[in-house]
Amino acid sequence: MKNIVILISGRGSNMQAIVDAQIAGARIAAVIANRPDAAGLAWAAERGIATVGLDHKQFASREAFDERLASEIDAFAPDLVVLAGFMRILTPAFTARYEGRMLNIHPSLLPSFPGLHTHQRAIDMGCKVAGCTVHFVTAELDHGPIVAQGVVPVLDDDTEAALANRVLALEHQLYPQAVRQFVAGELQVNGSRVSGVAASQASASLMVPAPR
Repeated sequence: MKNIVILISGRGSNMQAIVDAQIAGARIAAVIANRPDAAGLAWAAERGIATVGLDHKQFASREAFDERLASEIDAFAPDLVVLAGFMRILTPAFTARYEGRMLNIHPSLLPSFPGLHTHQRAIDMGCKVAGCTVHFVTAELDHGPIVAQGVVPVLDDDTEAALANRVLALEHQLYPQAVRQFVAGELQVNGSRVSGVAASQASASLMVPAPR
């Protein structure tokens, strides 16, 4: 049984998707938020999951917060740390501590559009597709070996909110599957590449517009 600690900052919809997936061999040991009023904490507690609210504003530095956060995480002996809408830039010491066992999901097709406002940037650049990326976390923001990506079309009349909602629905499918693969021991990191993705997933292709 693999212990998983999930970090959130708000309602934690990706956290909810992972919990609801009931992944075989996985135990959601705790949900930790950097905002004590994060709605996702109440949702997790109602399901009997241990929760911790740790207000980052009460710490003098990013390093001090990350040190305390790591202490809280380690109390649950995690095999995997999952960032699910955790809106904090992590220090290099923190990312090194969980190297190879911390996942993040980002709402763009990395390496395109790291950082914020990814959906509007994709629309402004005239992208025909957008999507999301699950990756192992490294010290560099929104980088790290890519585990999985999902793609949706960008429609001519898309707004930032409409595209964000479509990508989020895709995240709720992609992230639990990536966690499931980690728990099953199917992912191998070789430098900047991750192997172990099922051939059936890798064989499909997508072209937008579709060929006639």
